Amino acid sequence: MSCIMADYQLIRLTMQLKRVVVTGIGAITPIGNNLEEFWQGMLNGVSGCGPITQFDPAKFKTRIACEIKGFDPLNHMEKKEARKLDRFTQIALAASDMAVADAGISRENVNIDRVGVIFASGIGGLVTFQDEVMEFAKGDGVPRFNPFFIPKMILDIAAGQISMRHGFRGANFAVVSACASSTNAIIVATDNIRMGKSDIILTGGTESVMGESGVGGFNAMKALSERNDDPLTASRPYDKDRDGFVMGEASGVLVLEDYEHAVKRGAKIYCEIAGGGATADAYHLTAPHPEGLGAKNVMHAALQDAGMKPEDIDYINTHGTSTPLGDGAELNAILNVFGEHSYQLNISSTKSMTGHCLGAAGVIEAIAAIQSVIHDLVPPTINHFTDDPELDQRLNYTFHTPQKRLVRAALSNTFGFGGHNACIIVKKFLA
Repeated sequence: MSCIMADYQLIRLTMQLKRVVVTGIGAITPIGNNLEEFWQGMLNGVSGCGPITQFDPAKFKTRIACEIKGFDPLNHMEKKEARKLDRFTQIALAASDMAVADAGISRENVNIDRVGVIFASGIGGLVTFQDEVMEFAKGDGVPRFNPFFIPKMILDIAAGQISMRHGFRGANFAVVSACASSTNAIIVATDNIRMGKSDIILTGGTESVMGESGVGGFNAMKALSERNDDPLTASRPYDKDRDGFVMGEASGVLVLEDYEHAVKRGAKIYCEIAGGGATADAYHLTAPHPEGLGAKNVMHAALQDAGMKPEDIDYINTHGTSTPLGDGAELNAILNVFGEHSYQLNISSTKSMTGHCLGAAGVIEAIAAIQSVIHDLVPPTINHFTDDPELDQRLNYTFHTPQKRLVRAALSNTFGFGGHNACIIVKKFLA
C-alpha cells in the first residue's frame, strides 16, 4: 500500500490534475425512471422487487427480481431502431438522453471531438444471445441468425450507440469488471478528464439480463434470494436471515466535465468527483476475501487518490448485496480502514431497494451517493428485521428511514466476481 501512496503523491507533484465535476445525471431504475423518481423512491424506502414478468419463471427456484417498471422503448426511439437493440442498450440510450438534456449539452455548444463515452456493462446482451441460440436450436440446423445478432449482443455497443445518438466523437469504449464495471468506468472517465484528454465524458453503465439464462445461471450458483412468497422484503442486507441477492436491471449515466470547461459554459454543478481506486482480491472466483482485504485496499486507494483522510467521509454506500459472506467481509474492511470513525459514519445498502443491478450497480449507487451529498440526506437500508450477531451492531446501518446529516463526502463501493473491487468518492462542490 505504501508503494501505491507514493505513486499517487508523485503524480500529484509532477502534474496539475484537472478537477472533475458532475453536470448531468440520467437514471432508469427499478424504483423510478428518472432521477427525481429514483431519489424519492429511496427516501420513501420503496422496494423495487416483485414477480418476474419478462419471462415465465415458474420452474425456477427464484421467481422474483427488481425489474424496471413501465419502460416503453418507443417513448425514446423509433420502432425500427428499437428492434435492432437489446433492452440493455435501449435503457442506456434513454438514460443518456436524460443526462445530456440535464447537462444542457448540444453539438453546437461543445466541441464534439472532445466529448467521449466511457460506458460499462457486466454482461451485455445476454437475453439476445439466449433467444438467438434457442431459436436456432428449434430449427432444422440451417444457420438462420438475425443480422443484428452480434451488434445487439456485444456489451460495448451501448457506448457506441450513445456516441452515435448524440454525435460525440471523443474517447469511446466499454469497461468490464463484472459488478464493479460502472464504478470502474467512472474512474477511467475521471482520469481521462483529469489528464486533459477530454472536456466531457458520458459515463456509467447499463444491465438487463432478465431471462432464463440470467436467472438460471445465478440460481445454479446459489447466489439469488429464493424468498418468492415475500418479494418486497427479499433483499435484506445485514439481516440475520438474508439468503442471497435480488437481481435488478438499470441504467445510469453521469456527465463528467472538466471544472473550468463547465464554468465557461455556465453549467450547473452537482458535485465533484474526489477520487477513486481499483484493486483485486486475487482470492476466489466468486467469494470475497474473508477478511475483506481487496475491499480494504480499494478504500485506502480511493482515499489516497482523493487526498482525503478517513475522517473526511460521512457516508458509505456499501456494496451490501444481502449475501451471507459478502456483507460481513465488507464491514470488516470498513472497520479496518476507518477505525473508530466507523461509528461516526452512516452506511447503507441501497440494494435493499433496487436489488443488485450488476454492471449498472456502481453508477446507480454513485447517483445515490451524489444525491446524499447534495441534499445532506442518507438513504436507508430497508428490510431489516433481525440483528445478525456476527455483524458489529454499533455501526449505523441507517435502517428503515433516511437520516438527515451533513454529508461532506460519500464513498461508494462495488465488488465483482473475479475479485474486482472499485470505489469512488464524491464530495460537495466548492468553487
